[in-house]
Amino acid sequence: MEPSKKPLNVLIKQLNANIAVVLKNGCEYKGRMIKCDGHMNILLDGATECKDDQPVANYGCVLLRGNNILYIVLDALKK
Repeated sequence: MEPSKKPLNVLIKQLNANIAVVLKNGCEYKGRMIKCDGHMNILLDGATECKDDQPVANYGCVLLRGNNILYIVLDALKK
């Protein structure tokens, strides 16, 4: 696999972009990714918790632990 196609490299290229993260428990968070690390822990700024595409709560910064992430949507538009 090319170095640029590795999942972590693709994720790092999306720093300061809007993403959506779905956790294993079904919660979805949308916001601007400002940091990520080798364990795919993600720090979102201006995070919004959503359920059925409807905002439930607004947070300033949220740290999402990598082992709780089910999948990540890149270039997600913040609604």
